[in-house]
Amino acid sequence: MTTIHLKRSGTKLSFRALSIRFCINCLSIKNSSSFKLILLLLMCLYGTSQLTYANNDWLESYNIEWKSPSKNSGESMPCGGGDIGLNVWVENGDVLMYLARSGTFDELNGFPKLGRIRIHLTPNPFEEGSSFSQKLNLEKGCVEINGDRFGTSASIIVWVDVHRPVIHLDISSSDKSEAVITYENWRQNSQELTNAEKDACRSWLGAPQKAILDKDNVSFVADNNAILFYHQNRNVNTSFDLVVEQQGLDSVKNKLFNPLHNLVFGGLVKGRNMVADSLTKGIYASTPFWGWKLKSRVPDTRHTAEIVLYTAAVDSVYKWEDGLAKTLMDANLNNKHARRQTLDWWEDFWDRSYIRINEDNDDVTAKPWQVGRNYQVFRYQLGCNAYGDYPTKFNGGLFTFDPEYVETDRKQTPDFRRWGGGSFTAQNQRLVYWPMLKSGDFELMKS
Repeated sequence: MTTIHLKRSGTKLSFRALSIRFCINCLSIKNSSSFKLILLLLMCLYGTSQLTYANNDWLESYNIEWKSPSKNSGESMPCGGGDIGLNVWVENGDVLMYLARSGTFDELNGFPKLGRIRIHLTPNPFEEGSSFSQKLNLEKGCVEINGDRFGTSASIIVWVDVHRPVIHLDISSSDKSEAVITYENWRQNSQELTNAEKDACRSWLGAPQKAILDKDNVSFVADNNAILFYHQNRNVNTSFDLVVEQQGLDSVKNKLFNPLHNLVFGGLVKGRNMVADSLTKGIYASTPFWGWKLKSRVPDTRHTAEIVLYTAAVDSVYKWEDGLAKTLMDANLNNKHARRQTLDWWEDFWDRSYIRINEDNDDVTAKPWQVGRNYQVFRYQLGCNAYGDYPTKFNGGLFTFDPEYVETDRKQTPDFRRWGGGSFTAQNQRLVYWPMLKSGDFELMKS
């Protein structure tokens, strides 16, 4: 017997299906009218007879929890909100995360990560041999990481403000610890993309011109108390120019919308009582990177940090910095209530509609229960781009990672994905958005 609980349009229904076999047999009925009639009768019979009401604590059994650290970014958890997505994982004692945001297209029409964050604590409760857990808390929209080693315990909560483009890192420990937060970037030199890399910005496949990607800008700012990073699109030899020329549209070029023109995207990393420490460099997967470190002034039992993001089409970096400063000011003014507002948003999101299968029998090996949990996790990832300027891409959304952990011979950077960049293919994209009509996630469809 398989128990299914549904909620749509403000009505909570629960019905007990006769069996999965019955449903499968229904699918074999050739007469679609008969099939619809059977389903309608089944829904009416069981839906009206067993009306139930539930709180969102039912989500607890669907949370993903790991009891050991990850091997690499291929074993990362999704985390996000508003229009921001993070890949979060713990590797070799460090907490790492990739940053991504809707609408950050570079001059080649690629869709790059905004960088990588690394958190290191001393003493380190996440090193090998520690008691460890990492949980995706669906109800609260956050990732919770806990470790205990030789009696020293620590907790790191990663969450994103749904209403403002701010990533929050909340660190607490049983003993005073030193915290180092590193911003890592692998685009410190302008470079020509190879043919193997051009699938990340498909307009350049077979193009006669070279695909040159400009470098990012990263520096310590605010009296060495923060890290500023951004990418500024050049306005010549872009994907827009390439396609306009290829399509013979030069005569009307100035009338066409150019989404890449003057686009600047990036942000600021700052921490409470943290100052610039040093530069570092290394290689992650097959990609060399540079790192900018912020270090706590003194050891403490509590550390907090924020990554504030900003994207705008402006004709100078100074105007972009002004916009970032206003975003930072707004975040500071609303910091006291941001967590509560974000929790309220996720509560409304989960209460809007749901499909729950065998929720009282969370046998992780059972296929019906796995289907129910996968539905919650997938819907959560879509909810992380509720307010994006652009739709969630069908092939990974905001949560792609180093491609060599999918195909070992692909040594491209974390920015790579097949069918990448601003390429949206209708036949695949509709599979992501069409079901939102059923789930009632209308605000997610606006982009």
